[in-house]
Amino acid sequence: MQRPIKPTKVKPTKADIQAAYNSTVSDIIDHHLSVLFCGINPSLYSAVVGHHFARPGNRFWKTLHQAGFTDRLFSPDEDRDLLKLGYGITNLVDRATARADEVAAAEFVAAQQALAEKLHTYRPRCLAVLGVSAYRLAFQQPKAKMGQQPEHWHGAMVWILPNPSGLNAHYQLQDLAEAYRSLRLAISSQCLNNSATDQA
Repeated sequence: MQRPIKPTKVKPTKADIQAAYNSTVSDIIDHHLSVLFCGINPSLYSAVVGHHFARPGNRFWKTLHQAGFTDRLFSPDEDRDLLKLGYGITNLVDRATARADEVAAAEFVAAQQALAEKLHTYRPRCLAVLGVSAYRLAFQQPKAKMGQQPEHWHGAMVWILPNPSGLNAHYQLQDLAEAYRSLRLAISSQCLNNSATDQA
């Protein structure tokens, strides 16, 4: 597996993109985040430019904004600024591919251990996995459904949210924003409840 490519704002060429197979994108992560968003794996475009969800057509950043996680629309090259808001980004599988279906099922299963180690180290309040099919494979729960999961995992509340890729035709931007907003409201409600308990 190749090392992460140094972030750049230069538009990549087709040759650059093809050369990015199996490259990685560095995690955006810190201790005690409110939400750790977990993508499936990086796109080739993201691997080239060194930023998450950077492929034109990916709706992650628009969805975050419309769901109320950010007060303005962030660009992919601002991904590290999410840490200031208490959010981070990682991936189930580190290596970049053109499509998520190029990742083997065994890779998703193997990815669970690395993700568990991240949760144990950084202790996010919530893990949001962006893609129900990937979640079912990685966690070996074939009947898992969208939304909050019944059990915590390594201390984190777990949510499954729709994959924001432009290739996911099942969800329009409005649908994505509604699903992500449900998580934001749940986090806000939990914070309020914890605050009330502390004051009691």
